[in-house]
Amino acid sequence: MDLNQLTDEVIAGRPVTEDEALAILRLPDAETYALVAAAGRVRRHHFGTMMKVNYLVNLKSGLCPEDCFYCSQRLGSEADVLKYRWLSNQEAVAAAKAGIAGGAKRVCLVASGRGPSDRDVKKVSEIIDEIKADHPDVEICACLGQLKEGQPEALAAVGADAYNHNLNTAQSHYDRVCTTHTFKDRTQTIQHARAHGLSACSGLIAGMGESDGQLVEVAFALRDLGADSVPVNFLMPFDGTPLAGHAELTPLKCLRILAMIRFVHPDRDVRVAAGREQHLRSLQALSLEICNSLFLGDYLTSEGQAGKADLQMITDCGFTVAGQAQAAGDIDVRPVIRQRGPGTLEPANA
Repeated sequence: MDLNQLTDEVIAGRPVTEDEALAILRLPDAETYALVAAAGRVRRHHFGTMMKVNYLVNLKSGLCPEDCFYCSQRLGSEADVLKYRWLSNQEAVAAAKAGIAGGAKRVCLVASGRGPSDRDVKKVSEIIDEIKADHPDVEICACLGQLKEGQPEALAAVGADAYNHNLNTAQSHYDRVCTTHTFKDRTQTIQHARAHGLSACSGLIAGMGESDGQLVEVAFALRDLGADSVPVNFLMPFDGTPLAGHAELTPLKCLRILAMIRFVHPDRDVRVAAGREQHLRSLQALSLEICNSLFLGDYLTSEGQAGKADLQMITDCGFTVAGQAQAAGDIDVRPVIRQRGPGTLEPANA
């Protein structure tokens, strides 16, 4: 594969083919650094040196009726993770503002479950309205599961910018990672959100036993859906879940996966997401050459790299946080809630 020629053609606007995407994944380890440089040319052509920082607020944790095999919040999960029902609006807004103060350009409001009730959507809408009142330029992405009629319109009406619902894996692999809903359910949710004015945020989880061909399959399914933002997660194999113990990824393979996604989605936000610390390890900083977006600090039920370390990594690599001349690196962006006992929550800095 002539990476320079491929990169020139992609920058000029030619879409890559599935065969080319597969060839990228199958490059030998020795050629991975050249691939990172090529993907970096594509990233810099569209996004320069800007890095978009995202921050997760976990509005409701655990207690999910779905059986997604990779998820620590799944039905029957024995994973030792925090479980709680809805945060108060005050707690949710405080968490969002901590992330914004730390440099976040987009806040992701997430709640476990199959999908929200209309009452849930009203609550999230109130949270969005309050965040937007003080930070009108901050993007809000909601992730609440499958949406019903009228719900995406309600979110859009209060200023939600995007809706996240990851495809997670290829359609041909889907029944090996979930049985309580289908791949089609996921694509329909994204289509429903897009049809009512919300930007489509949808990505994947690598390392769940899928083949290289299935990684390409889901990448192109995301392109066909019109995903504007593509988070790339690497499986975090929680004890107490069916995928516990999976360890099939290497740092160089993770970089090839990110590069393949960049070539398939050259002008879209490609976000290095959960599992980057565990799987990229000492090569984590190289992901920023490919991706123009990352999550700041922790994830839904697991700790990530400290927010201050994320911001330092961005600066050390020569990138600039989008929307801010300099992010406030001394801000504590650890979760603002913790569980003191059954059903009891308090601010982490109380």
